[in-house]
Amino acid sequence: MTPLQSLIASGTKVWLDSVDPEAVRKNRERGATGATSNPIIVADIIRAGRLDDVLPRLLKQNQDDTSVAWAMTDMLVKQAQETFLPAWETTRGDDGYVSFELDPLLEDTACTLPAAERTKRYIELGKQWSQGHRNRLIKVPATPAGLAALEELTAAGVAINVTLIFSERQYEIARDSIWRGARKLRSLDRFKSVYSIFVSRLDVYTEQHVPQLSPKAQGQVGIVNAKRIWRLNQDFWKDKKTPLHQEMVFASTGTKKPSDPPEKYVAAFAGSDIETNPPATNDIVQKSGKSFTKQVDMLPPADVLAEIDKLVSIQKLEEVLMEEGLKKFADPMKALLKLISEKRKQV
Repeated sequence: MTPLQSLIASGTKVWLDSVDPEAVRKNRERGATGATSNPIIVADIIRAGRLDDVLPRLLKQNQDDTSVAWAMTDMLVKQAQETFLPAWETTRGDDGYVSFELDPLLEDTACTLPAAERTKRYIELGKQWSQGHRNRLIKVPATPAGLAALEELTAAGVAINVTLIFSERQYEIARDSIWRGARKLRSLDRFKSVYSIFVSRLDVYTEQHVPQLSPKAQGQVGIVNAKRIWRLNQDFWKDKKTPLHQEMVFASTGTKKPSDPPEKYVAAFAGSDIETNPPATNDIVQKSGKSFTKQVDMLPPADVLAEIDKLVSIQKLEEVLMEEGLKKFADPMKALLKLISEKRKQV
């Protein structure tokens, strides 16, 4: 059994943090059953020349660069969906999804739309990009405008991936909104939601903002926070009788600290729900020779938990990481549009 096979055998669904066709193919062979997209991934594929054969046609068909960006994203996500469709069919809709991220520029600081208008736009785009797709998740950020769109999107039958979650507060608002929407459906048979909790960014935050944490607590905040939210999610859905699992996605699982074992977060969440791993992380894990067993339900000792609870303000953490996250959310889209503009001039 390979390392990734052991991770899957522990109870984890391995999804890929990429829709690069070659990475999708390779990781599907390793056992991955889903993927996610974002503008950084699309831009990297363009820079590598992997879309040179279709780019001139898309530029000719679309006069504005934004339309080209979305056409490329849609195409790449569709290709990944085809690869993972057998997993969706085998599990009757419980796995095999590819996430499609809605317009990050709705959260750009330069966006002058009121929150209510942003919410309306999320609803319009979510319905548009999900239409006709069996195994596509629509990725909506856990911002005020995004959260306000979840109930209506779910009630319209849209499968949701709530992203940019850093705290229990965000998770609970998202979950409750989605459940309200789900109860408006005629049937729960195809109801699917996942909640992407970011991990490694929290440990980067505490290194910078909470340096007084002891060595045994430093580097554990992302894991503790995500595992607590995982437990909340388990407890909430256990009596709801939904045919499909409503799951956590452990995101940002690549390590940021050179001294950390590269499989630190992969190992920590083994045993349940979904890990969305970058291709490089999966490569390192696969070469590690290690075997993974269930750890998702195991927390650090009580004294470590008490120290984290005493010294780390999750409210402050959420505020800082959300501000950073929204910048990382919008800037790559701007970079993608700039890249397409440059390609247009070359063509």
